[in-house]
Amino acid sequence: MSEKEMKSYRFGMGQEPTDEMLEQVMKEVAQEARESSKKAADAHFEQMRRNIAQNRASRSARINSIING
Repeated sequence: MSEKEMKSYRFGMGQEPTDEMLEQVMKEVAQEARESSKKAADAHFEQMRRNIAQNRASRSARINSIING
C-alpha cells in the first residue's frame, strides 16, 4: 500500500480498513512507542546520573568540612 493511500484513509468513513492498513498502523504505533520509551528511559537515567554526581559532591564537601574543621 502506498503512503498516499495510507494518508488518505480515515477511520470511521463507513469503510473497514484492510488488514494491510491495520498492520501498517500497528507497526508505526509500535515504532513510536519504542522511540518514546527509549527517550523517557534515557532522560530518567541521565537525571539519575546528575543526582548521583550532585550527591557525591555534597558528601565530599561535607566530609572535607568535617576533616578540615
